[in-house]
Amino acid sequence: MSEKSSNLLDIDTLKVLKKGKSLLAFSAGVDSTALFFLLLEESIEFDIAIVDYGKRENSKDEIAYAKFLAEKYHKKCFDTKIVLDDSSFEQKARAARYGFFEKCIKENNYKNLITAHQLNDRLEWFLMQFTKGAGCVELLGFEAYEKRDNYSLVRPLINTSKEKLLDYIKENGIKYFEDASNRDKKYKRNRFRHNFSNELLKEYEKGITKSFEYLEIDKKRLFNLQVIKQIKELYILKNSGDESENLRAIDKIIKRLGIIISAKQRDEIASQKDIVIAHKIALSIGDEKIYIAPYRDATLDKEFKELCRKLKIPPKIRAYLWLEKINPKEM
Repeated sequence: MSEKSSNLLDIDTLKVLKKGKSLLAFSAGVDSTALFFLLLEESIEFDIAIVDYGKRENSKDEIAYAKFLAEKYHKKCFDTKIVLDDSSFEQKARAARYGFFEKCIKENNYKNLITAHQLNDRLEWFLMQFTKGAGCVELLGFEAYEKRDNYSLVRPLINTSKEKLLDYIKENGIKYFEDASNRDKKYKRNRFRHNFSNELLKEYEKGITKSFEYLEIDKKRLFNLQVIKQIKELYILKNSGDESENLRAIDKIIKRLGIIISAKQRDEIASQKDIVIAHKIALSIGDEKIYIAPYRDATLDKEFKELCRKLKIPPKIRAYLWLEKINPKEM
């Protein structure tokens, strides 16, 4: 390992990345460009994907730069243009972006999605959740490694500050683009970034990094995910009898299925027990088991429906079983 990359990349995530081919979410900004070259130093096998929202003048140049780097270093470059309106833009952009990445992953059998989130992003997330009245699940939801259903999400820069990445870029004379929207304080994340997280890291980076290390250790002790059975994208969890512990487990599984639940949705889960989340995920909390699966709508065979009833399979889960040809007796 080169001295520079060893100082900037998380060693544990590198072990994961060395085991299979990955897709790097690229934007041509400081973080993803630095990560591109750091991964090259480590001989990690990866290709890149970039999204153009058509919102900025530089977007065409960024796409061209991504293609230039891909050709120069013998990588594939996937690109797409996505047009969205301004209402809830960040939320819609994230969903569209990850939808595109997941399509690329599925079609090309990548094992990992690499993102360039770094320490400033992590602290920014932590502070935003903290001010919304969050619990441990939300505060500690920003991880170096997350297992999703069809791939793993890996953040090798999660403990590296933006300032160190800028130093790396400048020392090596690497070209990158600045996103002017990152300075626009109409976005909540930018207000937190410029007013709080960046300023805190300038003075307390060492202590903040160490605190996140300790919190990760505590989280592993706290979050005991008990999956009784998994069949395709159906998860059956043990009901722990503790609402907070159940919510932590539910949050983690739903995140694997590509949805980040809000505080309002969490309250609805706690009160309703039987719910469809974001029109995409069916959830049923029983006395002994918790069922989670993609939500489906279908007309069921009478015999199949009766079998599900006898086996006490929640109604909202049954259509998924029917369409995926899962035998209810397997559960």
